[in-house]
Amino acid sequence: MNAAAVEPPGVPAAGGTLDRWEPEDPAFWAATGSRIAWRTLALTTVSLVLSFSTWFVVSVLVVRLPAVGFKLDTMQLFWLAAMPGLAGGSLRIVHTFLIPIFGTRKVIGVATLLKLIPCVGLGLAVLDPTTPFWLFMVLAFLAGMGGGDFSSFMPSTSLFFPKRLQGTALGIQAGVGNFGVSLAQFVTPWLIGFAAFGSLAGGSQVFTKGGVSKAIWLQNSTFWYLPLLVVVGALCLVMLRSVPVKASFREQLDIFKNKHTWFCTVTYVMTFGSFSGFSAAFPLMIKALYGGFPDAPDPLKYAFLGPLIGSATRILFGFVADKTGGGILTQISGAVMILACGALVYTGALSPASLDQFPMFVGLMLVIFFFSGMGNAATFRQYPVIFAHSPRQGAQVLGWTGAVAAYGPFAFATLVGASITKAGSAIPFFVGAAAFYAVAVAVNWWFYVRKGCERPS
Repeated sequence: MNAAAVEPPGVPAAGGTLDRWEPEDPAFWAATGSRIAWRTLALTTVSLVLSFSTWFVVSVLVVRLPAVGFKLDTMQLFWLAAMPGLAGGSLRIVHTFLIPIFGTRKVIGVATLLKLIPCVGLGLAVLDPTTPFWLFMVLAFLAGMGGGDFSSFMPSTSLFFPKRLQGTALGIQAGVGNFGVSLAQFVTPWLIGFAAFGSLAGGSQVFTKGGVSKAIWLQNSTFWYLPLLVVVGALCLVMLRSVPVKASFREQLDIFKNKHTWFCTVTYVMTFGSFSGFSAAFPLMIKALYGGFPDAPDPLKYAFLGPLIGSATRILFGFVADKTGGGILTQISGAVMILACGALVYTGALSPASLDQFPMFVGLMLVIFFFSGMGNAATFRQYPVIFAHSPRQGAQVLGWTGAVAAYGPFAFATLVGASITKAGSAIPFFVGAAAFYAVAVAVNWWFYVRKGCERPS
């Protein structure tokens, strides 16, 4: 059979880069574009789930490390939770520019396989209680590769879909991808409870809490990703195609001359920065603020709820944003997050006197997760509209803003940790967060929402 006959119209027989891509053309979209775009979205979204899950696996491990014999203090644990965020943000800056240079197929395929390195490393490290703190820091940084490649996924998906569907497509990808955070925080506590791989993955550790000891297998938390990464990475290299949009690194720097790149960065830090930052810090916040009380709650029984809710709202409001516009939803999300921060401070949930305040703390944190997810979806609809004059620039801005906001886990974990260890509560951090949200809401209102604004979105 002729190889060209099995390829969709518009794709060269050799694979790789599509020879034509015009998603705004209704005829092309119906005949060719829709099928290729949705297939690409499905496969890259599965890969993104694994990216987020491996990115946040350290936030789960740090909760258990002290109880199995690792000598780490509170600030060291917060630093370990923060390092994937530092790496994720830094690597996203690199990924922002990769798609127009190398294409979707190579970038996504290789990035998926690279995550095998931290998964193997962390799995081996937890087997030895004498593993030094510096090595854990290196491995935690490498886990940030799962956060870095997000800034290749978003520009890629933006290029595959017409503007009328970008809010939906980006909301689905980012929202489902974000479920990877909940996957790490929900599956890990169950998976480490038995010898999932028998003797192949090493022996157990002794977990001690409240004078009660039991065997756990921390290495399962990362080893179970290995076959998934291999399979998905191979599928990406074989099945994905690339949009014929090419630009050198120098040409892509033009986004930094546009003031709206920086305004969009502010609103995305408010939304995704909060989602990712609190996802990393939430388990340790529960442990640090409420772990000293008798019958203290297990952080891992609650931590996954925040990312789960934020991910679900990100999917739901992608559809809504396509109908209402993103600007007003971003405005609402920021306003509610300010109120939630104020309520956490006012009720004393950040400096608790008893476990009676724990339900209030969890409830208000879930409100923040809900509206940060809604804001995520809204900004994905906003940015392609704000940069409607240049789809390539719009895609690059999605990557750049995602890069800066990916520092959320690093910034939130270190600042929350510093607030708790130095001030005795998380109140200073949440006051600062509310102030930043107020600035972001003001920027969004002035440039993108108010009547007569510069770029209604």
